[in-house]
Amino acid sequence: MAETVTIARPYAEALFKLAQETGRFDAWSETLQLLETVILDPAIAACIGNPNVSADNLQRLIEDVCGDRLDSAGKSFLQALQRNSRLSILPEIRNIFEALRLENEGIIEAQIHSAFPIDDAQVTGLVKKLESKYKRKVRAKVSVDSKLIGGIKIVVGDNVVDATVRGKLDAMSAVLIR
Repeated sequence: MAETVTIARPYAEALFKLAQETGRFDAWSETLQLLETVILDPAIAACIGNPNVSADNLQRLIEDVCGDRLDSAGKSFLQALQRNSRLSILPEIRNIFEALRLENEGIIEAQIHSAFPIDDAQVTGLVKKLESKYKRKVRAKVSVDSKLIGGIKIVVGDNVVDATVRGKLDAMSAVLIR
């Protein structure tokens, strides 16, 4: 995984710089999302790296699938990835680009995992507490995971707050096993 990040980072940073210079963050985010969706399609994924599919044919195939949603800059980026056999790292390029974008906008992402659905008021309260703690705007993504049994787990970057029943049971189990 570290190798993929190392390879993807220069592409993501170059796109970020271009987006910054042109003010086209939204357009590049959409382009990266589109390209990622297309290359992850099983039919297209089977063509990537297939010696029976030429680079030119693969390029045209992806461009045809994208249609007019892929502008000339997007086509040039696709061509650079194809020419350097880097289509497979597109998801990582997109992740790094989006992380750079959020950092530039002063936003951090928080993953909130809950054992049960939580309402908007509860999410708003959690977001306000996180914004106060991190002194940045927080974009929360909420998911329900019944394996947690009860409580919530919040992940912000490398920081994890585990207030779940599952987490407490795992911690108790680790203590008892010692």
